[in-house]
Amino acid sequence: MSLTLDTYRLLGRSGLRVSPLALGAATFGTEWGWGAERDAARKLFDLYVERGGNFIDTASTYTNGSSERLLGEFSHDNRESLVLATKYSTLRRPGDPNSGGNHRKTLFASVEASLRQLNTDYIDLLYLHVWDFTTPVEEILRGMDDLVRQGKLLYVAISNAPAWQVSRMQAIADLRGWSPLVALQIEYNLIERTGERDLIPMAREMGLAVIPWSPLAGGVLTGKYSRDDATATNTASGDGTRRSVTIANGALTERSLAIVGVVRDIATELGRTPAQVGLAWTLQNPGVTAPIVGARTLAQLEDNLGALEVDFTSSQLARLDEASAIGLGFPHDMLARDTTRAFTRGDLKVEPRR
Repeated sequence: MSLTLDTYRLLGRSGLRVSPLALGAATFGTEWGWGAERDAARKLFDLYVERGGNFIDTASTYTNGSSERLLGEFSHDNRESLVLATKYSTLRRPGDPNSGGNHRKTLFASVEASLRQLNTDYIDLLYLHVWDFTTPVEEILRGMDDLVRQGKLLYVAISNAPAWQVSRMQAIADLRGWSPLVALQIEYNLIERTGERDLIPMAREMGLAVIPWSPLAGGVLTGKYSRDDATATNTASGDGTRRSVTIANGALTERSLAIVGVVRDIATELGRTPAQVGLAWTLQNPGVTAPIVGARTLAQLEDNLGALEVDFTSSQLARLDEASAIGLGFPHDMLARDTTRAFTRGDLKVEPRR
């Protein structure tokens, strides 16, 4: 079934309505060596909102703060109609260890900085951005809840964290009466499916919306990279381009390029682009609420939004699943065996030990 940006979905266990594709604002600003200048970013914002989009994602340190500043400028006239999501955790001042991390000091300081940069008096959704393996979960949850009670945050969420920690935090929040987590950001796409092992099932069980970042695997699923790029790992210049970042992240492999080949074939069959096929696939997972799309040009954003209109046949979905399949590992594979199921149902006869 085709979707539109105003086919709103509930965000986790909350009553908040968000678009089925979120607009990523990490491309707002050119401080990182790539991205969109102010006027180009404004056109991206306007197109998304004009089509009914209301869910926009940024972070306090994206493009050294320009992302939030530009978003604050663009959203000034329709702030109440938008769901602005930002994040804290990444280092804001090099050399200052307390300007990053998950602890209370950086949480409060980062939120205040985001409020100034976004030119708003509240943030709709705040994510813990990156798990630091240091801060006690009670400190994180209580700090988040304090900011919600102060009216500076409406909802809280988490990104890039182990499934067992997220589920533990949600249980503690429920038991203490603190603000629950309503969303989980993870890397999820046809190339990176390991979130299916624990993160996505955990999120569904605990009432968190899944918001995939990098649904096109850093551009790999658009088909713009070749095997020549895959062999360029030793010559990546680290020049800050998306290509060098993709190479450095190890996203160009024989497996990923084989998946891209299937994506291209299906795109041809459907009269669509590979990017639309890759994005549309993430929306087939019932645990996914809204993938984040990041574009530098209007043409790229137009193309990405076309993913909402893609309808797969069951055969095409099966081919994509087969090409990108991963092993779920223990205990999932063991629990899925017929012998295990039979044993737990009680209809497997077992000879007594002699």
